[in-house]
Amino acid sequence: MAVGEGKLPPLHPVNGFRLGTTSAGIKTVGRPDLVVMEIAAGASVAGVFTQNAFCAAPVQQAKQHMAAAAPRYFIVNTGNANAGTGEQGLRDSQSCCDAMAAQTGVNSDQVLPFSTGVIGEPLPVDKIIAALPAAEAALDLNGWEAAASGIMTTDTRPKAASTHIDLLGETVTVTGIAKGAGMIKPNMATMLGYVATDATVSQPLLDTMINQAVNQSFNRITVDGDTSTNDACMLVATGQSAAEPITDQQHPFYQTLQDAISSVFIELAQGLVRDGEGASKFVTVAVTGGQSEQECLKVAYTVAESPLVKTALFASDPNWGRLLAAIGRAGVENLDVDRVSVHLNDILIAENGCRATSYTEEQGSAAMEPEEIVIAINLDRGSASTTVWTSDLSHDYVRINAEYRT
Repeated sequence: MAVGEGKLPPLHPVNGFRLGTTSAGIKTVGRPDLVVMEIAAGASVAGVFTQNAFCAAPVQQAKQHMAAAAPRYFIVNTGNANAGTGEQGLRDSQSCCDAMAAQTGVNSDQVLPFSTGVIGEPLPVDKIIAALPAAEAALDLNGWEAAASGIMTTDTRPKAASTHIDLLGETVTVTGIAKGAGMIKPNMATMLGYVATDATVSQPLLDTMINQAVNQSFNRITVDGDTSTNDACMLVATGQSAAEPITDQQHPFYQTLQDAISSVFIELAQGLVRDGEGASKFVTVAVTGGQSEQECLKVAYTVAESPLVKTALFASDPNWGRLLAAIGRAGVENLDVDRVSVHLNDILIAENGCRATSYTEEQGSAAMEPEEIVIAINLDRGSASTTVWTSDLSHDYVRINAEYRT
């Protein structure tokens, strides 16, 4: 179950970035589950990673390798998270990097590993290493769609986004893929996400750009409130476009490129919510009138993660009392509930601390029927605002996670 048709847009190749996908048989024989990504020499690479204290072995090593050398290859496997695996997990992850380095002639610390899947199981190193030559042989500038499928776990469909921008007559491309359906409240990024552009961007600026893009996208979504052990999101600027280099935020092209990158990130992040495990609703929680963005985020996430709100959404039940209860327990100091108003799509459901006098149950039921719903909350105490995207909580979410290891 997922919201919307999920058809992939045209995915434009990014010069200097190739992707190759194959099957290593990690969990299911014949299923694409291993992706290699090749980065042109001289590219800038930025990344953000999970803040979960039990971060997986590949996360630890990717961070170490990025600090040591300029990345040239990513290895991504599904079916096994290599998390909660201790020192053996680190050795296994390093073995995969060593094998890829030997195969391609780069240094081992120029290879970044990424894993997703079941936590606590040893990584099937032999299967991965045996499949690396096939993944390398499949490297292609047009390998985005295959890779988007190859990094899936409980996802029901691939997620990808792509755009072109014009910088004084020179075309710059931004293309990305992501995976994730459950254990989604990234708290930095997404389960796994990879975005590349052929723009030339200085390394310090690329670090700034990924953080801005993440805070507008992957840090504004939640399916179940869980932050994974393996979250990672990477942004690559290959420098293969003829457009002039962008080195700081004062550059006239900076904001245009930032907006393009952020738009790809947002599309990918929303794609994760639309394909949330068991999702039948795509829900926008828009909070305005706060004294600070952080205050608005408290309210938005409390509503978006409330099991009672999420189950009401699944049932298409306009149970406005659950919304008021969530807003009230969000921890906003000195909240004047008489000034709060709540809309469900275009229907005013609550104001002055109670149900709106114009509201009818029939209106509420009609507003809850569509697949896409907007919950708009005005705190009426300031000028700050924010938006969070979430899904409902269905029978299938419980089933999928109850059966995940069986």
